Amino acid sequence: MEKKVRLEDVLKALKRYDVLEMEDSVIIGDIEIELTSHPSAFLHALQHVLKQHAKPMAEPSALMRGEEAEALIPAKFEVRSEKWLGEVEEVTLGATPSEGGTRAKTVTIGGEKSLPFYFDAPMKNPPVIAVDCFDMPIPLAKAVRVMYEDVMEDTGEWAKKNVEVFKADLVTIHLISTDPAIKDTPPREAAKTVEEVLQAVKVPIVIGGSGNPDKDPAVLEAAAEVAEGERCLIASANLNMDYERIAKAAISHGHVVLSWTQLDINQQKTLNRYLLKLGVPRESIVIDPTTAALGYGLDYAFTNIERIRISALKGDTDLAFPISCGVTNAWGAREAWMKSSPIKEDSDWGPSALRGPLYEIITGLSLALAGGDMFMMMHPKAAMTVKKVTRMLAGTETEEEGEEERKIENWISWQPSGSS
Repeated sequence: MEKKVRLEDVLKALKRYDVLEMEDSVIIGDIEIELTSHPSAFLHALQHVLKQHAKPMAEPSALMRGEEAEALIPAKFEVRSEKWLGEVEEVTLGATPSEGGTRAKTVTIGGEKSLPFYFDAPMKNPPVIAVDCFDMPIPLAKAVRVMYEDVMEDTGEWAKKNVEVFKADLVTIHLISTDPAIKDTPPREAAKTVEEVLQAVKVPIVIGGSGNPDKDPAVLEAAAEVAEGERCLIASANLNMDYERIAKAAISHGHVVLSWTQLDINQQKTLNRYLLKLGVPRESIVIDPTTAALGYGLDYAFTNIERIRISALKGDTDLAFPISCGVTNAWGAREAWMKSSPIKEDSDWGPSALRGPLYEIITGLSLALAGGDMFMMMHPKAAMTVKKVTRMLAGTETEEEGEEERKIENWISWQPSGSS
């Protein structure tokens, strides 16, 4: 039961503790005023005070009156512009005949002066897509395997399909068979596969090893030699392997080095410094801070890449390099490729033929917003989707007939052609 306290009791309590004045005090509860004499005089005085402090009521709007508004209040969209101190290095992959190579075209990434897809500065080089192929048939998720069943036995044809059918900007050749635990293919023999891919396609290529830290330096060294002058991306140099040997091979044969670290911004700075100290030119370094898949640490990868890009724009030259994202890692999530949940009580996951590519698409687009410049991908439809969306956001939409430049001053209100 609530206790009623009279004002007389409050005054006595204050007097007991010598309280003469109170400021900014709040009374919690209801106040009841009992008028024992002249109530009409008190009410008249109260009404007079309220009238003095009351604000005139505003005219009700058309909507409040139940009427239809004639027009919206005019509003202007103003772009907020940030002035950044730094700029991301521009790196060109591939070399044409006039540049000492045999590529039909080159691909340039980086060069940003603002955060991705912002209005601060034009996005000079939109993100590009490298689609994977391997030097031997490997187990693949069914959604991916059905796309390549006809070419998995021929690495050159696999690479060609990525370019001619799936419109890849680059091709990544993974020399998986060189792993001692798989086939232990000798470096010189693996290098022949690189030559085969270079003959099959005329786009720039990325050369990756098997991931074995002991074998990869020799493999990448041999691959760099046979691809001399083609300005390939050598993937990759890492603190856990002989990065010095890989860097020297790239310098000697005119290639670009992929500086790969594992979700650690400080390690990324350290490795970049080491590569620069070895003589790798700034325009020949691309960084890979590691891509964690959707549901398996994507938020951490996003934060790491975003921190790197913001640091670069703030003037940290140790991090001012284009960023490559291994979006293929999305297939490491079991939810991307399993037919259904192993838990009987779980809800339906939906068809894996769609779920897997969606995992790769979401991973790629998320990291594009964080600052990714190049995306190494597996499923061709996922790759084409990421390319389509990022090109649209950057102001260049890829059409089936070719590429059409779109100058989009405000892409928030832009609609694709043919839409209403």
